[in-house]
Amino acid sequence: MATTKHIVIIGNGIAGITAARHIRKRSDHRITVISAESDHFFSRTVLMYIYMGHMKYEHTKPYEDWFWEKNRIELKRAYVQKVNPDSHSIELDDGSSMNYDELIIATGSKPNKFGWKGQELKGVQGLYGLQDLELMEESTKGISKAVVVGGGLIGIEMAEMLRSRGFEVTMLVRETSFWNTVLPKEESELINRHIRSHKVDLRLATELDEILGDENGKVRAVRTRSGEEIPCQFVGLTVGVSPNVSFMKDAGIDIDKGILVDGELRTNVPNIYALGDCAQLRNPKPNRKPIEAVWYAGKMMGETVAATICGQPTDYDPGIWFNSAKFFDIEYQTYGTVLPELKENEDSILWDGNDGKRCLRIVFDRNSKAVLGFNAFGIRLRHEVCDAWIRNGATISEVISNLDKANFDPEFFKKFEKEVQLQTTI
Repeated sequence: MATTKHIVIIGNGIAGITAARHIRKRSDHRITVISAESDHFFSRTVLMYIYMGHMKYEHTKPYEDWFWEKNRIELKRAYVQKVNPDSHSIELDDGSSMNYDELIIATGSKPNKFGWKGQELKGVQGLYGLQDLELMEESTKGISKAVVVGGGLIGIEMAEMLRSRGFEVTMLVRETSFWNTVLPKEESELINRHIRSHKVDLRLATELDEILGDENGKVRAVRTRSGEEIPCQFVGLTVGVSPNVSFMKDAGIDIDKGILVDGELRTNVPNIYALGDCAQLRNPKPNRKPIEAVWYAGKMMGETVAATICGQPTDYDPGIWFNSAKFFDIEYQTYGTVLPELKENEDSILWDGNDGKRCLRIVFDRNSKAVLGFNAFGIRLRHEVCDAWIRNGATISEVISNLDKANFDPEFFKKFEKEVQLQTTI
């Protein structure tokens, strides 16, 4: 007869909640989820739509509030202040403690700050969680000008949020082209043009030097390294995120940038696992990063750790890389390997929709012709089709000839396959 354990999960994001759901499917273990951010799981990726007035908070919860009690998943609203591996217990900020048999740490990320002078002024903040959204709502009341610092996905989300309310927005991007550490030159330049078409003052190759405050301790301007002063009443710091692990430092758990885990997501301390944005793989798969702070990775890690804890030890397999995002009204998907610069053995085809909103790049091996990756802008591809093409080594000719199979929904997305085929000779 299986022994019932108490599984404690710190964090109610996609990684922690996926683990809880799958442990429940596989066992009768007692499950407790602890979060200081919210009572219930919500979709972090749609927080921006609350600010923009498209959704309310209750619309972001994938499960009804009764779901948790019905599935015997206990919820605790608290901060975890300390982990005591020797006694298998954690200490909470309300003064209580809780024992565990297995502990899952899924505490996500926190916005980066780099010690800029003025970064603690009122009206200066990052954007990651629900409290950040609430603070942004309060801090942008009555403003007219905002500055967003950083050229990543959170930065462009924040710019879109601010523009939706008619504020003047200036973006400071250190790189010479938006997200050019990730995107090839043509795609990066497409996004530059698109950002500016939405009346965002995009300043490339521009770095923040200092945030200036007024006599009330509120931001009044930023100064760039070139000495230019840009007036504003709000500053969004969106220069990436880092694992939220500071409360773990005295627990004897190995930490580098994130909590170090093996292939089964186990830490160096028995009965303690880490997953999602806060986990750092000791030995990542080839061509993969040790920390992949994306929704899809967190979900797959949750499923993996549930299997292991429930008696089926399982190695985390990230599969074919996939990510998706949105640049204002341009949808973006990427599959497999598409680097800013092609490797020596790689070649690619690039279709440009000539409307400033659509393009498709397919990267393939110059010798075998096997497809290695896709970048899609303004069109939506079928995940399972692209994944199978890359996984099975489909050639670029096969893919081009069968592109219609990858069109996610021809009723909503303009057909592009013939144009790609006419422009492409392989």
